[in-house]
Amino acid sequence: MLDKLPQLNAQEIRIIGCLIEKSKTTPEYYPLSLNALTNACNQKSARKPVVNYIEEEVYKAVNNLKAISLVSYAVGGTSRTNKYKHNFATLLSFTDAQLAVLCLLFLRGPLTPGEINSNSARLHEFSSLESVVNTLNDLSEHSPPLVKLLERKPGQKEARYIHLFGEYEEQEEEEITYPASTDKSTELTQQINNLESEVEELKSKVNFLYDKLKDLI
Repeated sequence: MLDKLPQLNAQEIRIIGCLIEKSKTTPEYYPLSLNALTNACNQKSARKPVVNYIEEEVYKAVNNLKAISLVSYAVGGTSRTNKYKHNFATLLSFTDAQLAVLCLLFLRGPLTPGEINSNSARLHEFSSLESVVNTLNDLSEHSPPLVKLLERKPGQKEARYIHLFGEYEEQEEEEITYPASTDKSTELTQQINNLESEVEELKSKVNFLYDKLKDLI
């Protein structure tokens, strides 16, 4: 059991989130090279905020995470390119459901239980919204707490949860209200999300082939 949570900066949190995500969504291309990890951090979809890290920044943050055993080199295989994997789940003993929730909070910022439920399918299949809430409760009641519920702001329909592995800057979070969606707009949004996921998977495959090609040169 943890006595104190590691406090990570924004780059380190993004890296852990990306490694967790890719280990679940594209396991055939995991662990990740530095180039693939940088691209994963800089994805335009499923990220908030969108960032533009350079490899030197990611490399420095990875080394910081290695120093506290949250990231390590992948061992084995024939590749001469360094690959990185997270030790987050094993080191801190999370269930798949808890890991999925934390991954989404790392990559997308504060989320409602409903937002977690609608975006978690590729990481973990929750049986219901209630199971998401139960997982959040387990994380918030952990010793020390791993997530907490923010107070609901004026104009917000639901309160959002944040993780406690780094400092939360409240001024960055804005509530955006949208008109009530129709079934067609909801379906279109889902189709767009699916296409974005497919594009990101294709990028992962290209990065994998690029690393393989470098090994042959």
